[in-house]
Amino acid sequence: MRPPLPLLLLLGLLPPAGGRGALRAFVVAHSHMDVGWVYTVQESMHAYAANVYTTVVEELTKGKQRKFIAVEQEFFRLWWDAVATDTHKQQVHQLLQEGRLEFVIGGQVMHDEAVTLIDDQILQLTEGHGFLYETFGIRPQFSWHVDPFGASATTPTLFALSGFNAHLISRIDYDLKADMQKNKKLQFVWQGSPSLSERQEIFTHVMDQYSYCTPSQIPFSNRSGFYWNGIAAFPDPPKDGVYPNMSLPVTDTNIHLYAQTMVANIKERAAWFRTSDVLWPWGCDKQFFNASVQYSNMDLLLDYVNKHSDEFGVTVQYATVGDYFQAVYSRNLTWEIRDSQDFLPYSTEPFQAWTGFYTSRSTLKGIARRASSLLYAGESFFTQYVLKHPASSICKCRALKQLQSLRWAVSEVQHHDGITGTESPKVKDMYMNNLMYGMLNVKKLMASIIFDMNNAKKNGEYVVVYNPLAWNVTTFVTISVSHLAMSVYDELGHPVPAQVQSSVESHSTYDLYILVAISGLSYRKYSVKPLNGKQSAFIGRSVKYKRKDITHADQQSRRLFPVVNNCYQVLFDQNTNLMHSITERETNQTIQLTQEFLEYHVNGDVMKGPISDNYLFAPNASAVSVSKAVGLELVSGNLITEIRQYFYSNVTAQDYIYAVYTRIYTVPEGYDGKLLCHRIEQEYSVGPLELNREAVLRTSTNLNTRQLLYTDNNGYQIQKRPFKAYVNNTVARNYYPVVQTAYIEDDTIRLMLLTERAHGVSSQGNGQVEVMLHRRLWNNLQWDLNYNLTLNDSSVVRPVIWLILGAKSVTNILYRTSGLALEHRPVVMFGALSDKPKVPGQLQQNSVSSPVTVPPNLHLQTLSIPGWRYSSNHAEQVHSKQKQGDADFSRVLLRIRHLYEVGEDPVLSQPVMVNLKSLLKGLGSVVLVEERSLTGIWDVNALKRWKWKTVQYPSKGSTETSEYCIVTVHPKEIRTFFLYFQGQ
Repeated sequence: MRPPLPLLLLLGLLPPAGGRGALRAFVVAHSHMDVGWVYTVQESMHAYAANVYTTVVEELTKGKQRKFIAVEQEFFRLWWDAVATDTHKQQVHQLLQEGRLEFVIGGQVMHDEAVTLIDDQILQLTEGHGFLYETFGIRPQFSWHVDPFGASATTPTLFALSGFNAHLISRIDYDLKADMQKNKKLQFVWQGSPSLSERQEIFTHVMDQYSYCTPSQIPFSNRSGFYWNGIAAFPDPPKDGVYPNMSLPVTDTNIHLYAQTMVANIKERAAWFRTSDVLWPWGCDKQFFNASVQYSNMDLLLDYVNKHSDEFGVTVQYATVGDYFQAVYSRNLTWEIRDSQDFLPYSTEPFQAWTGFYTSRSTLKGIARRASSLLYAGESFFTQYVLKHPASSICKCRALKQLQSLRWAVSEVQHHDGITGTESPKVKDMYMNNLMYGMLNVKKLMASIIFDMNNAKKNGEYVVVYNPLAWNVTTFVTISVSHLAMSVYDELGHPVPAQVQSSVESHSTYDLYILVAISGLSYRKYSVKPLNGKQSAFIGRSVKYKRKDITHADQQSRRLFPVVNNCYQVLFDQNTNLMHSITERETNQTIQLTQEFLEYHVNGDVMKGPISDNYLFAPNASAVSVSKAVGLELVSGNLITEIRQYFYSNVTAQDYIYAVYTRIYTVPEGYDGKLLCHRIEQEYSVGPLELNREAVLRTSTNLNTRQLLYTDNNGYQIQKRPFKAYVNNTVARNYYPVVQTAYIEDDTIRLMLLTERAHGVSSQGNGQVEVMLHRRLWNNLQWDLNYNLTLNDSSVVRPVIWLILGAKSVTNILYRTSGLALEHRPVVMFGALSDKPKVPGQLQQNSVSSPVTVPPNLHLQTLSIPGWRYSSNHAEQVHSKQKQGDADFSRVLLRIRHLYEVGEDPVLSQPVMVNLKSLLKGLGSVVLVEERSLTGIWDVNALKRWKWKTVQYPSKGSTETSEYCIVTVHPKEIRTFFLYFQGQ
């Protein structure tokens, strides 16, 4: 047994911690480059980003002591493919070998942590890591998550699974950071997942109050300090190389003053950490575009400090992030453990809560998620096609490019100024255009596969529906039709349950709802025909109710009417046209439930107090109700009942800004209607808003929730959100991101909200949950005006939320599968296809897929052909990395995720044994399985992450790996495999 720490120090056996002895500053040169924020990626490349890599590589080659870290792969890859010369490329290979250029994170972008899905975080990391491994044979091992607005507890798991040894974050609440700084608690071992705990923990470093930038203020100059590049200029770099606000060059007369300023800052920072190793980031946004000027001044200053190290008590050295973490690791200290609590929301000052971006640019958030979902479907569709039709007529290389265009667009928008909605309008347009282009490509690919599979002849209009989930799915798909009288038939000519009704979108078309039952990873074809003889589709009949003045409603004599299916009875109040209550029929539990739209009014004048913008939410006061009158229309049919509520500012108003369309479903005999029956689907229409309004839907119940809310981290795990009272800004600081799931509950019953895009969510009162749906803002803050970041968003948004009500044990099972069913709704395609009915046997063989079904507690998270050219044998890859062959279509990437936490459900929380060979037998014969790290670049058997000492776990056992093709997936595990099939 080792003596306790203080005794070791007394014996002189350990180096002294920070504050005693010589301090060693690790100077990490970096440039923070946003992949779209104020300027588009193309504008940034032209103005400065390409110059960063060109000049940094050239300068590193000139000075053997110099180092640099590279972060965002989208910029680096663009430079590598379009700008770098052969000489530059040779220099990069050499610098990587010498450890003087280091890739950190290695993803396409530095992704947001609050409003992104874990699937999309993994995608963008995988895209970047695949490029780096293929090109250089290197694997990033450290994170540098310095700019996301708050930190999610999913991220430590994500980076641990990717093979990272340490994790670095910066933006956490100002008051929490001050407290951690004072008590030297900015470093800890983070066990992000409650179920995986020590098996997927990671050492985490929180940057101090100076964050990732060098201090800009220096006492002896009115210019910024330490930024000899100055400020990047748009649209063109200045011809003379003179940029605004360049720091004073280092000279004999000022070098001592520069050194004193630098040393004082190093010593200030050292006092906040436990070791005498100080991380000193050198750089900031858009720096090092003229690296010769930057490095030549830095060289002089670092040399001077080291020559006078006795006087200063500090030594300084160029370093990478890896150098710094290696130094801290080698001290062998015992670290505190942080559990699965996250660092959200994030505030920078008393009235600056960064909770507005959870909702900013809702349309972009919605499109980004639809694009992600389409990509998920397209990947598995293409993979099956390649496996089952090796001699296909479709060009696989072109197909891969079509998929890649969407992979890159979905990866790009995960950037912390992308999906967050914190970018300028032209950058938002860039993201949207790239997403739409990628989606069009994947739709074309899926259509061409369908046509190829079905020997298309233009003699019948078909709707083709693909189920991208590895479960059997029963749900409704909706298409627009021009006739009310329609018939729908399946491949064998049998009528299919369907309902036609008036459309809320258009007066000239109708909505046709088709009930589809599709096995996992399969498609079905349906023919839709105007009525010919036998009517097959039910017609939804509409009843319009009189608009009601809700301010003078009779509260004494309630007149309630029911809307019922097998799972719920929803009561509406005819005096107000508002929802009154929901009864869960199986247990006969009823909750009173009303919904209303409210608006927070916010200030746009910086002279009058705090303002809201793309990032910040700063309400003037409590939210105010927006409507005094509600109109109601009931559309009822045999399959669907839709309640359309229109919220007017008063009884005589012509137009409405708010509407809710609530649907409940009745599933006919012979169909598995469990999920469909157990959801109350709501679609909202919100906008255009007036300026400086933030629109929320508040759902009030009689549940005694004590204002406790639960929300998810990135669709991966749930966080408890107790309401906290603050001195300032209590409303905004109690807003949290919901990516997929939020709920409130009392002792017996739970109300869940499942979302198809991210929102801000809060519980501002007992039994309440409110979702921010839309924001429209303008302010006169000069900084916002300069960068066009005022969010004057005049759009109408149409988000969808599914409500689930029931006992906790029941909803626990329902919400996992329902959340994924909402995320990955079937893909609907149209086409003129062969009209010959097929017998069932043939259909299964000729269909693109045979059913692949995973158990209900697992999710087939990825089934794709990435097309990487790298060898999965590391020694071979490092040896041959400069050769580029053709894309590899024989390697299939499979990820499986366990959906449940330990102890959450007596059955579904158990580990699951899966035989991959039999799971995928419908796709062909699996001949080889390799288990890999999350992003695929490590063989898990070779992955040995650093073990950081903690009080509870002084040493750790290794995690289990797979034996060929039978694997056990434990609660919350994500396991990644390369599969090779016979004949590929």
